[in-house]
Amino acid sequence: MTLLLTTTGAKSGAPHTVPLGYVRDGGRLMVVGSNLGAPSHPDWYHNLLAHPTVRVELAAEQFEAIAVPAEGARRERLFARVVHVAPGYGGYQAATERTLPVVVLERPEPGPEAPREVNNLADKLMEVHTWLRTQLRHVAAEADAYFAARAAHEGPGDAPAPGLGLQLRQHCLAFCQALEFHHTAEDNHMFPGLAQYRPALRDALERLREEHRTVARIQGDLVALIDTLSTADPFGFRTQLDAMTKELTAHLAYEEEELLPVLSAVPFPPPGP
Repeated sequence: MTLLLTTTGAKSGAPHTVPLGYVRDGGRLMVVGSNLGAPSHPDWYHNLLAHPTVRVELAAEQFEAIAVPAEGARRERLFARVVHVAPGYGGYQAATERTLPVVVLERPEPGPEAPREVNNLADKLMEVHTWLRTQLRHVAAEADAYFAARAAHEGPGDAPAPGLGLQLRQHCLAFCQALEFHHTAEDNHMFPGLAQYRPALRDALERLREEHRTVARIQGDLVALIDTLSTADPFGFRTQLDAMTKELTAHLAYEEEELLPVLSAVPFPPPGP
């Protein structure tokens, strides 16, 4: 069984599509960076570490997903499942000294506040904002789970690193990259059109542009904060994360307050010529 995985080039930024075998584990969809047992990881794996949001084509279905490599005991358990379903991967692992990555392709959760149907630009904005809020919740929940696992260590020696570091990093990176793309589209396309269509919105749009610059700084701070995870003080880490989350969600709420009434009158997708 194969799927098509489209990643964004780590260096080029260009899309790359590869056919890959996959294995299901309950609701999980997994691919393995076997590279046929070669000594180095495949290019698509390096790409998804740089750009976690990927596109999956499976039979007649197409969807975006967040690619999350499994770590530690979770990786061992999932790889055992892979080998049970497709024993050839065990041979690939035996042929190389590197640990074959097991990557879970997580479909975005719509969230209770997401619109059921997207009929106008207001619905589309809420769809994007709902996805962003979901990723922030993932980051907070995974940080709490990470620190809980670290605190549960007993006995001599340092606590083993919980297997949530890459998972947390991928969700954080996916959030930041999606927010940057969203703001670039607003600044370059949506806002200029709205300023002409609704001149009374110009002050609000200018404030939103200013907030975008502040949010860009917070995104950088968030990525830097995640990088300190393994040595961070849990209380200090959570305090900083909560402050960043509060500022980011306040920006989303203000944008909705100002723009949703106007955008609800704009069809999406736009009508053809």
